[in-house]
Amino acid sequence: MKVTVSLIKADIGGWPGHSTVHPALKERAKELLEKAKKKETIIDYYVTGCGDDLQLLMTHTKGEDSEVIHKLAWDVFYDATKIAKELKLYGAGQDLLKDAFSGNLKGMGPGFAEMEIEERKSEPIIAFMMDKTEPGAFNLPLFRTFADPFNTAGLVIDPSMHNGFVFEVWDIMKHKKVELKTPEKLYDLLALIGAKSRYVIKRIYPAPGSKNDGKGPAAVVSTEKLYQIAGEYVGKDDPVALVRAQSGFPALGEVLEPWAFPHLVSGWMRGSHNGPIMPVAERNAKPTRFDGPPRVMALGFQLAEGKLIGPVDLFDDPAFDETRRKAAEIAEYMRRHGPFEPHRLPMEEMEYTTLPDVMKKLRRKFKKL
Repeated sequence: MKVTVSLIKADIGGWPGHSTVHPALKERAKELLEKAKKKETIIDYYVTGCGDDLQLLMTHTKGEDSEVIHKLAWDVFYDATKIAKELKLYGAGQDLLKDAFSGNLKGMGPGFAEMEIEERKSEPIIAFMMDKTEPGAFNLPLFRTFADPFNTAGLVIDPSMHNGFVFEVWDIMKHKKVELKTPEKLYDLLALIGAKSRYVIKRIYPAPGSKNDGKGPAAVVSTEKLYQIAGEYVGKDDPVALVRAQSGFPALGEVLEPWAFPHLVSGWMRGSHNGPIMPVAERNAKPTRFDGPPRVMALGFQLAEGKLIGPVDLFDDPAFDETRRKAAEIAEYMRRHGPFEPHRLPMEEMEYTTLPDVMKKLRRKFKKL
């Protein structure tokens, strides 16, 4: 069976500040998606929040970039924004950058990751959701999952994965893309994705001739850059991703293992700082310390004729306690730098924050040496 999985998110109001999503917004989203399910517009859905982002996970048979599905998500966000404004939530409707829906969500503010797949005999899928960071935060863990044999044993010992994977990488500044197959183009891939604020993994496919060739992507990431759409700083991008596991793809444990390292990502307070990504349970995806540190949650599902069997809260596991402790230690270390780099982002990455308004006043006071 061909099924499309759509994970669509938007910040339509924080409670309080930029911390979390108010329950009333989630309830309204559930009501509207339940109506859509009864009308058979969608097969199934799950509503949650990560930080101050309302998250809509939906399955359907309408393919990627479906006007019907994107309009449904837009209507949910728009309707929930009315509640956010009534409750005077912070930044109510901030990710809805247009006044009305116009075909699909590209360039409209909400972020989305979608994959149309041929549902296998058993189809485990993990929905990753982040807050207080940018799409490039997925570069390192996805590289390790799909290209690092020290992380993913299947690349070495599983014949169905031994051919590797194809990475689709986007240059989000020049709006171009390139496809690189691993392991042959491993070093070329690393040359790009190490610059995580510019080169972002968008999709990963099974290598040609491998077991799952032609059955859809193995992973997909949202790559919307809010400042490029709005022309000014309106918040960090807070990306999401969908990753398939098992039977020709990395095992569930191989997908989760990279997150045991709390690598540094850009975002955190005012989208202007580097800090560790902390893998947390769904109930703990509410950044507080300096509006952080950045969070990631992972919800696991089995697909059954498009129905979402789950979720299992995959980071709600004491095996990640040491990672969270280390992330807290790194957060403490980075915070002690205050306004100094490398805690604060370099100047070229601060262009679309509020700092340029400060620099305009200072430039008039500079004198030639």
